[in-house]
Amino acid sequence: MTIEFRLNGSQVTMRAEPLARLLDVLRDDLRLTGAKEGCGEGECGACAVLVNGRIVNACITPAAAVVGTEVTTIEGYRGTRRYAVIEQAFVDTGAVQCGFCTPGIVMATEAILAEHADPTDDEIRHGLSGNLCRCTGYATIVEAVALAGRRLRER
Repeated sequence: MTIEFRLNGSQVTMRAEPLARLLDVLRDDLRLTGAKEGCGEGECGACAVLVNGRIVNACITPAAAVVGTEVTTIEGYRGTRRYAVIEQAFVDTGAVQCGFCTPGIVMATEAILAEHADPTDDEIRHGLSGNLCRCTGYATIVEAVALAGRRLRER
């Protein structure tokens, strides 16, 4: 089937199997490899992208489900001012190590901060609940999200 959607601000029209996973379309067809295959079951968040500003797991989202939507991957988000603030907060708090889960956690952070300008720790933990990090642990990640929120409010 032909699917049409906006990807990182640009219109995309392509052929894809209706039940092809969005993750495979992004990685294999469009060569956007920031979203990772972790669990393949929507449990770990390594494949997280934004669809119309909401966080989704690309490994369990059919490509047909994004027809007519705006999909934002880490590659498209990376050049924004908000990304720079979030990235620096993660660096300043030591909230990343290996980097495998980082793109998904950054996308989840954007979704959290878009919904809650001044999120509580509970809102942050709830927003991150679909993302697993085996290296860093969550205390510094929660701290990084809160710090990014403060810095974004100050601007």
